[in-house]
Amino acid sequence: MKRNYQSISMFVLFLALISCQQKINKIVVKDIKEYNLAVENAKPGDVIALKNGIWNDVELVLKGKGTEANPITLTVEEKGKVTIEGKSNLVLGGEFLIVDGLHFKNGYTPTETVIKFRIDSENIANNSKVTNTVIENFTQLDRDATDHWIEFWGRNNELSRSYIAGKSNFGPTIMVMLKGNEHINNHHQIINNHFGPRPRKGGPHGETLQIGDSGTSMSPSYTNVSNNFFERCNGEVEIISSKSNYNQFKNNVFFESEGSLVLRHGNYATIDGNIFIGNDNSSFIGGIRVINTGHWITNNYFYKLKGSEFRASLAVMNGIPKSPLNRYNQVTDAVVAYNSWVDCPTPWYFSVGSNISKSDVLPSSEIRSARPIRTIVANNLIFNHKEATNPIYNYDKVDGVTFKNNITNQENKSEIQNDGIKTIAFEVTKQSEYIFTPTKDLKSLYNGFDFDKIATDIFGQSRAENTVGAITTPLKIKDVFNSSLYGTDWFSTEQEKRNPTTFKVHPKDLKSTLVGAKSGDIISLEAGEYTIDSEIIIAKEITITSNDNTTKTVLNFSSKNTAFSLLPEGKLHLENIIIKGNTQQHAFATLDKNMSKAYNLFIDNVEMSDFKSALSVSKGSFADTISVKNSIIKNMEQGFLLNQETNDQGDYNAEFVFITNNTFTSVQENVIDYYRGGYDESTIGGNLVLQNNTFTNCGKKDISRILIKNRGIVNVEFSKNTFTNNPVKLIAILWGEKGQSPKENTIKNSGTIQVQQNLKLKLMY
Repeated sequence: MKRNYQSISMFVLFLALISCQQKINKIVVKDIKEYNLAVENAKPGDVIALKNGIWNDVELVLKGKGTEANPITLTVEEKGKVTIEGKSNLVLGGEFLIVDGLHFKNGYTPTETVIKFRIDSENIANNSKVTNTVIENFTQLDRDATDHWIEFWGRNNELSRSYIAGKSNFGPTIMVMLKGNEHINNHHQIINNHFGPRPRKGGPHGETLQIGDSGTSMSPSYTNVSNNFFERCNGEVEIISSKSNYNQFKNNVFFESEGSLVLRHGNYATIDGNIFIGNDNSSFIGGIRVINTGHWITNNYFYKLKGSEFRASLAVMNGIPKSPLNRYNQVTDAVVAYNSWVDCPTPWYFSVGSNISKSDVLPSSEIRSARPIRTIVANNLIFNHKEATNPIYNYDKVDGVTFKNNITNQENKSEIQNDGIKTIAFEVTKQSEYIFTPTKDLKSLYNGFDFDKIATDIFGQSRAENTVGAITTPLKIKDVFNSSLYGTDWFSTEQEKRNPTTFKVHPKDLKSTLVGAKSGDIISLEAGEYTIDSEIIIAKEITITSNDNTTKTVLNFSSKNTAFSLLPEGKLHLENIIIKGNTQQHAFATLDKNMSKAYNLFIDNVEMSDFKSALSVSKGSFADTISVKNSIIKNMEQGFLLNQETNDQGDYNAEFVFITNNTFTSVQENVIDYYRGGYDESTIGGNLVLQNNTFTNCGKKDISRILIKNRGIVNVEFSKNTFTNNPVKLIAILWGEKGQSPKENTIKNSGTIQVQQNLKLKLMY
């Protein structure tokens, strides 16, 4: 009888499987009309596939009620052979819907989302999934236009195995919404994705992921962000902005991303098993920033993080007493345990944001004076190969933090001397390109409340043989940098490498050669003096130089408004050239609008004269880098004008501006006007290096009588310049609170350099 029951059970299971298979109905649709009809008639188990080709200007609506066993699926005929372009988007509403294999490129959403788990307030997606999908450079034409590429609503939704990269406009890439009871306690899953580069934005609101907002920050979300790869996500200081309760961030890799995982609002987050990788080239790569209550930060590994303050590898902030929801609550009851810092010179910053000294320029409601309390920092490991004797930087007393059994290999000479920070000589072994572990066991001695729940290390190994730091022994290192662990199974993120081609041409053929050249190519011009009667458009990376290194080619521009027009993604290297205007044009200028992506400008050994300005930009334009070196700029009306972001919301027109080893003569108004307004700390804040330049007879027509304007720019190096006979009152005003000070400058009959300690800026909040 027993055998008969087993046979009957197997037969019933077989029939059930056959039944499930019979419900699958694949429908290939060739246009939006067929697609809408298929969706209207979709039943559980249906698979709607977009036919191979380009789907242009389509607003897709996926609506229906699938089941867990038989979801309704939107996919493509063949992955990699369907792209969604132009003004297109997708919204979902219903139950158990799956989106698999879409590819958004060459366009932007006509609404405020690319993919949204909601059609309207009555049609919300639950238990649905977007997977194996690519959104690539699908960014708005206007940098100030706001959208979210993926917007979560409802409950139990998932983004997985997808590649998302290239957003350059205003707004988080991924946004989890919590407005309404049907959207809290959502348990969304954001897992196994590859978040590719998000370029520097030049202002706030450039997060890669935001969970909630200040208005809903006390709501429970329970969003799980795990096993994702964040690659060079440089949009702003907050790579992830957690603004709700009970979120989990586990086993993610943050690779060379200029920002931090920030517990901005909300409480009781778990940050466990994450890896943060920096390098020797950037001081803006951060780790974890802590605000609010009850967070557990365990088993994380930090390598070569050089960031400070808001971008420190561990930044524990001061709060505002009785803070409103949208500002900074006091840190309380946090646990930082079993983490490892390797080659992070000063890993721990406490009371970050303390600003009592700014009370003369800020209202009392903005003063962050509430120090962290009831916080445990225990069983952590710090190792530096080079001398690093200040593991802690504190902006206020650290009397609310308890240190227990933290070990560093170098003497602690910081202001915080504590028995809970021990110096023990030990060495480390290189386990992989970025992972180092101690050569001997460093047993942990402190067992705090609930520490027994930290049962495994960063790689999931048992802590039965407990040691200090993120990694236990015996070692079991996982290859977390394997690209196959993240993103799609069909889209390659590898870019083709090619050697640049050099074109040696007559200047009359410059424009036609530019059309055929590929990004990265070099155009080498014959010697002589030539007239260029229309603007030269730069929309790719290109180098323009003289063929003869000893004799510079001379280009005389008679074009109407501009010599070189810099378009989105244009990257011009102008070298060893003489350019002249007729006093009516800008030497370099951006488009008046639709500067959707950053441009770059590199000028080296160039003579520039008789232009209306050296560089004129539009509001909304943004340069990642402007570098001018070894050049002569003379007989100009104005210099470099990076001053159009005047809405005082923290935005600015360029990230890095390097002006070095140049000669400026007879620039009639200000030589540089580089502006950032608004009391904002969510950005790098701009960078100006002004070094080894000579300024003569400049500024005579400037109404402000200031030669160099850099108001609100955070990072300024001002050194070894010579100022002679410049009829101005002030050479520049530097921001003392940001550590700006003039060094080794020579000044003769040119006014003075003023240092203003605290700068009064417009409040943004």
